[in-house]
Amino acid sequence: MNWLTNFVRPKFRALVGPKKEIPDNLWEKCPGCSAMLFKRELEENLNVCRHCGFHLKMDAKKRLEVLYDDGRYQLIEIPKVLTDPLKFRDQKRYADRLKDAQHKTGQQDAIIVAEGQMGGIKTVIAVFDFSFMGGSMGMAVGEGIVVAAKRAIAIHAPLVVFPASGGARMQEGALSLMQMPRTIIAATEVKQAGLPYIVVLTDPTTGGVTASFAMVGDIHIAEKGAQIGFAGARVIESTIRETLPPGFQRSEYLLEHGMVDIVVERKDLQTTLIRILRLLGKGSINKKAPLLTGPVPHGARGLRRI
Repeated sequence: MNWLTNFVRPKFRALVGPKKEIPDNLWEKCPGCSAMLFKRELEENLNVCRHCGFHLKMDAKKRLEVLYDDGRYQLIEIPKVLTDPLKFRDQKRYADRLKDAQHKTGQQDAIIVAEGQMGGIKTVIAVFDFSFMGGSMGMAVGEGIVVAAKRAIAIHAPLVVFPASGGARMQEGALSLMQMPRTIIAATEVKQAGLPYIVVLTDPTTGGVTASFAMVGDIHIAEKGAQIGFAGARVIESTIRETLPPGFQRSEYLLEHGMVDIVVERKDLQTTLIRILRLLGKGSINKKAPLLTGPVPHGARGLRRI
């Protein structure tokens, strides 16, 4: 034990020793402008690129925290469904794919249903998680929409749905397609109860989701730049053998053609939803909720028709 072993050796080892591993998820590339975004800053900006305004996909639970007052909400349990009714297998067993997705996301399936106060308004919200098998709609997702509708009717609250999906889940075959009429019926029951049914279309909303509950809302809001459609653009081009116009199937294009009522940036989404719910006049509304003052957000043509 001397000066060499106590001081020099540790310093030397620290100098030539193995370097500390740096996490590989500190940065994310913007799909819009290809800028490298520091992940912490990106999350603070609600997953919106500070350079070009591109809206990246957002975690389902994070979205609920942003929408509900003080980030407080209560999850609604979704009944369990058959795990692998068709015993489907391609390159991998469907049951294994489900387990991998559950481990990756921490969720049971591609939808989360919650209730809470939004601007003092009791609201039920169903949010898709695109990271769970592309937000594909199987039996569990259909059950989630049905549960959300029933809960909204039970507590006399509006229902807001945030789809982010590639469509029906092929591993469940016809059982996944059966969720289309189920979700349509669920949305219709909310409307028949005199409650608002609002759909916020996020990137992407395609396939059987678009062909069912996602397009039967009282109000259709779309996030900026979201892809919304049924078949993919390349499939359509190869079918009709024509070049599609610029911005085809994007929120702004659909707004111009009357498919959505308003295009909103993510930072303005909560305020916009509260204003719409106040206009529709349903639910227990806090007097401190934002009033409908000032200009209507850009592109809000549908709101002027209410």
